Amino acid sequence: MKYRRLGKTDLNVSVVGIGTWQFGGDWGKEFTQSEVDGVLTRAKELGINLIDTAECYGPHHRSESFIGDFLRRDRREDWVVASKFGHCWHDHWNHAWSVAEIRVQLEESLKALQTDYIDLYQFHSGSDEVFNNDDLWTMLDKQVQAGKIRHLGISIGANDNIYQTAKATEINAKAIQVVYNRIDQAAEREVFPSCIEQDLGVLARVPLASGYLSGKYKPGATFVDNVRRGHDRQDIDRKLALVEQIRETEVPEGIGMAEWALAWCLQHPAVTCVIPGCKSKEQVEANARAAELDFVK
Repeated sequence: MKYRRLGKTDLNVSVVGIGTWQFGGDWGKEFTQSEVDGVLTRAKELGINLIDTAECYGPHHRSESFIGDFLRRDRREDWVVASKFGHCWHDHWNHAWSVAEIRVQLEESLKALQTDYIDLYQFHSGSDEVFNNDDLWTMLDKQVQAGKIRHLGISIGANDNIYQTAKATEINAKAIQVVYNRIDQAAEREVFPSCIEQDLGVLARVPLASGYLSGKYKPGATFVDNVRRGHDRQDIDRKLALVEQIRETEVPEGIGMAEWALAWCLQHPAVTCVIPGCKSKEQVEANARAAELDFVK
């Protein structure tokens, strides 16, 4: 495994992390604690040390709770735990952007994760209007001073949101999370140059393009999970056709498409870490191989 410094922090993170939206149950599989333990244990064995989660990955902090139960039995200090704030899924899913709501979210996340601190606490895909709240950032800065948060970050909703990216240093954020993959390269235009200029870490989310670049799907494939089944059929077919073209013309023979797609992201000098989701130990192993794959785009 390879490691990179996360922006201006003192954190050295594995270039391949673990995205955990899937633990919440939205991606067509309900997880057990044993299955989560297996994924995270194998990740640690392979040198992966970053876990990315969120308050709304599953109802009642489900993803965070799975992770917290694992961390309770493991060495917390071996992990860089990134979570997010701004949405709420208890009895129903909703936005939660007031200072009071986010203070409660932080305490709930700490409790679910069974930890005293979150290494990277990220503004979660909110509008510029809710981002522009001095009281919010003042409250969060106090939580940093209190040691409940080590560093702040921004998970931008739009891949070209240069406004929030450009404001990162002003609100003491140290990292940007953004969608980036071979199919969606919008972040390269303005977001990445701003990150490089400010020395911000970059977590590339959806690096396998919601599974399209996993190598599992051929043209005509259908999806039954909560996330992709509602997507426009023409858009699905367009992406599947593009993936097939990429497979035939860009992926070297003998290399798995998923590991190639992750390594493709890591070639950009702005990218610190990719955070693919994974449902099994075998997928963790395939993802980790991307760290050793070196090629020129």
